[in-house]
Amino acid sequence: MKRRRTLSVRKRRRKRDSPRPSTHRSPKSLRGFLDSLQASGRYTFTRVEAAKALGRSDIALKNALWRLGRAGRVVSPRRGFYVIVPPEYQVAGSLPAAWFIHDLMDYLKRPYYVGLLTASSLHGAAHQAPQEFQVVTDRPLGAIKIGRVRIRFVKKADVSRTPTIGIKTPTGEMQVSTPEATALDLVRYPEHCGGLSNVATILHELGERLDGGELGRVAEADGEVAYAQRLGYLLDRAGRQEVARVLAEWVDTRAPRVTPLSPGAPITGTERDARWRVAVNEEVDLEAKA
Repeated sequence: MKRRRTLSVRKRRRKRDSPRPSTHRSPKSLRGFLDSLQASGRYTFTRVEAAKALGRSDIALKNALWRLGRAGRVVSPRRGFYVIVPPEYQVAGSLPAAWFIHDLMDYLKRPYYVGLLTASSLHGAAHQAPQEFQVVTDRPLGAIKIGRVRIRFVKKADVSRTPTIGIKTPTGEMQVSTPEATALDLVRYPEHCGGLSNVATILHELGERLDGGELGRVAEADGEVAYAQRLGYLLDRAGRQEVARVLAEWVDTRAPRVTPLSPGAPITGTERDARWRVAVNEEVDLEAKA
């Protein structure tokens, strides 16, 4: 009897002295994995990350993601990339694009910047709320539609030459074209900006944020004098002649040919603007400025 009590005491001591299990366990469920990401301030993940964290088979993980997708807990703007949707955004069907655009472009391994109407709005030219989130990148990418979120990609050959600034988002930072680079892009891609009349309206508001010297430097780095001519003409029409002064000096040094305000439309018999050497072959509705 005494021997048995001794063994029992030894067993208890060994149990008490053994190291305690770690409290930092890997998540056992996909929901637990999402909760752990949100707790650390992350709202995106890849299928590869989830598979590694959970150790599940591809089929089991695919089924789990499908169930959470049906429940509105996750959305997938691109195959293999997922966005967590917290309860307060489930009616909208997705987080705002600004929350995940940087992570998405990093996943796609593509250079980018937020531009055009979206950048104009971020810089204070909010005449008209953009209906889509516009992103400029170096190759064609299909548009994204998830819930109420629309993302439009615009191709530009040399994205890296465009000056950008970092703007903070609730999840980090995203790259946005500077006000001056945005102005030049508005003229470069009027078809994505509601036409030239809408561009003139935006330039009137954006003009308060434009630095004339920087505008000239951006145009010189871009090198496409025709876009600078059109931009200068529209800035004049928008009442921002002083902002365009340095730009006009740079254009004058290039001695450019007359360029159409609207490419592709005929210029025979149209009015010429002497300062910018622009053939005014499209009417710009200045009433939109009000």
